Amino acid sequence: MSIFSLDDETSYPPVSFYFAVYFDGITAATDNSFQEVQGLSQEVDIEEVKEGGENRFTHRLPGRAKYSNLILKRGMISYSSLLAVWCQECLSGEYSEAIVPKSISIMLMDEYQLPVRTWNVVNAIPVKWQVSDLNAMESKIAVETIELAYNYFTIV
Repeated sequence: MSIFSLDDETSYPPVSFYFAVYFDGITAATDNSFQEVQGLSQEVDIEEVKEGGENRFTHRLPGRAKYSNLILKRGMISYSSLLAVWCQECLSGEYSEAIVPKSISIMLMDEYQLPVRTWNVVNAIPVKWQVSDLNAMESKIAVETIELAYNYFTIV
């Protein structure tokens, strides 16, 4: 059984290790390179409504959609990067400037560097920045984690 379709010459299922991340207004390749993306999930709240005289069940109606925070991981880069500066401005708590949300595109790519699926994340703002533990007994790369809250995403 082949994983290749003869009709459209694409792989199924797609691999998850070949992806690209783009922030609006930030074009440096180092600022858009990540080793891991987590949190592309959505769910709907369910509201239960009890109807008088109907004791067999409760009506379960869909409510608002909820989106988890987006978590991006990468090797730590220079503090002077535009992404690092934007995160620091948003997380500093000074609020002397307005927090400017950014849109983010996350593209899952095929072997021809063509997007298989794109998630467009709307109005993201950083809510947490973290660096991995520093340990002289291990030879690991320092990894920074950026956690972003956002309104919603669309799938293209």
